[in-house]
Amino acid sequence: MKKTIALIALLLPLAATAQYRGPWTLRECIDYALEHNISLKQQDIQVKQQEIQLEMAKGNRLPEVSANASENLSFGRGLTADNTYSNANTTSTGLSLGTSVPIYQGLRLKHNIAQNELNLKAVTADLEKAREDMSVAVAQSYVQILYNMELRDVALNQVGIDSLQVERLKAFLENGKASPAELAQQKATLGQSRLSATEASNNLNLSLLDLSQLLELPDPEGFSIVVPEVPLDGLLLGNPEDIYADAIASKPSIKAEQFRLDATEYSIKSAKGAFLPSISASGGLGTNYYTTSSAPSGSFYDQVKHNFSQYLGLSLSVPIFTGFQARNQVRAAELNRTNQLLQLENTKKSLYKEIQQAYYNAVAARERYHSSISAEDSAKESFELVKAKYENQKANITEFNEARNNWFSAESNLARARYEYLYSVKLLDFYRGRSLEF
Repeated sequence: MKKTIALIALLLPLAATAQYRGPWTLRECIDYALEHNISLKQQDIQVKQQEIQLEMAKGNRLPEVSANASENLSFGRGLTADNTYSNANTTSTGLSLGTSVPIYQGLRLKHNIAQNELNLKAVTADLEKAREDMSVAVAQSYVQILYNMELRDVALNQVGIDSLQVERLKAFLENGKASPAELAQQKATLGQSRLSATEASNNLNLSLLDLSQLLELPDPEGFSIVVPEVPLDGLLLGNPEDIYADAIASKPSIKAEQFRLDATEYSIKSAKGAFLPSISASGGLGTNYYTTSSAPSGSFYDQVKHNFSQYLGLSLSVPIFTGFQARNQVRAAELNRTNQLLQLENTKKSLYKEIQQAYYNAVAARERYHSSISAEDSAKESFELVKAKYENQKANITEFNEARNNWFSAESNLARARYEYLYSVKLLDFYRGRSLEF
């Protein structure tokens, strides 16, 4: 039975992964990575740790209650109840219950709670930023796979064309229309094409491995993605200033630094509270039981009852001189606020720079895409013309291979430009606060 349970526990993760086997969409990849990625789980632990810090800060307002019990044994000469000394063995048992309640601590407890609440919001925003970064990383890896798939298909198509040319030259050689040198040259070209196809397939497998590792999949075997059908015509880039305005109001990186800046205000107030007096109340009750070998003692019940006592107390502490500790704490808190203000401004500048770079990359990608379409059409048309000439023996094999290579190069450039353009536009949408989907 135990072996069966252990086997089921072992197979459950694999079964959970198996249900995603088959083509994955970008949305499925992102969702799975957000749920299973180890670095995100570690970031989530930091949020839980900050939640504990907040609970501890709130707990400082509550009274502290403690119960104490003591047992003492005394041997030899000692003072007796009639103020004389004698040799006797004595025992004493003490029981007490006490509490201490903070009443006023210069508002430090209140400010500390507010500071920890903002710190919790900050690390929560950090987690959200980490999730966004993971989404972008998955999208980048996804696009790389799409590009490598295009390159593999182009390389396989090249192998097919070269294979047909080898068979064609073999037939020509038998009819005396081609030389052995031409056939050998084309076989060498075919070998190079197969090598390129092998490298393209390997690059595709490596990119699949990269994405599967981001998703924390056990292995990339059987892992594949959906090729999206997204029309690129009519995609809008937007204005970088408008995109920045949307991003500054929604991006977690900005929110996190703003929360930390707000928290420094309470840190300063808490530090200034050290100049103020503090008041606390205390109370408790206790009793004891005493025995001696030199005289009879009362019963345990009677002694506990008659020795029962209670107390209440109120204490006031006024700081007069603390070795400049309070003043230096305030100065350190103020410097921390200044530093955090600079950090917020730096984060805003970095975000603006990222958006500007993404915008100009998108503009360049759009131009490359449209140029690549024209270049690919021209290269394909040129290849068809040279192919017709070659088949009519008006062009040699070198001219044929050159035209073919130009066409395949143009196809590769078009594939890269297509996915760079798609990714750039979707990234700009992502900065606006939209989901990253193709």
